Amino acid sequence: MHASLIRMESDNHFDARDLRNALGTFATGVTVITAHDPENRPIGMTVNSFSAISLRPALVLWCLSKQSPGAAGFRAAKRFAINVLALEQLPLSRQFARSGVDKFAGVDLRISASGVPQLAGCVAWFECDTDAQHEGGDHLIVVGRVTRYEYGPGTPLIFLRGKYQRGLDVELSSDTESDLSASWSGLA
Repeated sequence: MHASLIRMESDNHFDARDLRNALGTFATGVTVITAHDPENRPIGMTVNSFSAISLRPALVLWCLSKQSPGAAGFRAAKRFAINVLALEQLPLSRQFARSGVDKFAGVDLRISASGVPQLAGCVAWFECDTDAQHEGGDHLIVVGRVTRYEYGPGTPLIFLRGKYQRGLDVELSSDTESDLSASWSGLA
């Protein structure tokens, strides 16, 4: 079942497409990061590199390509929102992934009490203050301190192997549920 081991090429680089294929075997949620640029215009982009870091303090991260057209605006943003898309928001994922278009055209947008643009209808959103930014190769790692969040019912949009997916519920035995509970106990 295992593919052959891929070794680093002689110039200390992997084949980028092949590495991306391997990384794509890890299923992720799909988010849209929203903020205001220095001119107070809303900016947004589709991102699947979102992760929790810590519960105390409440920290999350996302990664921003340094080549992204909106990179300068996000670098300057003091506050941002992570909008976790619902399955039916697949068109929004595509809209915010495009360059050179009005990404907010026709979007049901709300502005939080602290002024951060947020997409309506998401399964969750996290409003964050920018806590830190770290260089990470061709990306910038943005760490956010969660100041507010909201979540609700709905099926999240998932991305796996270069395609959008729908999550499926899995029936677990009580032993498996106990094992999962024990492995997550460090987060309590």
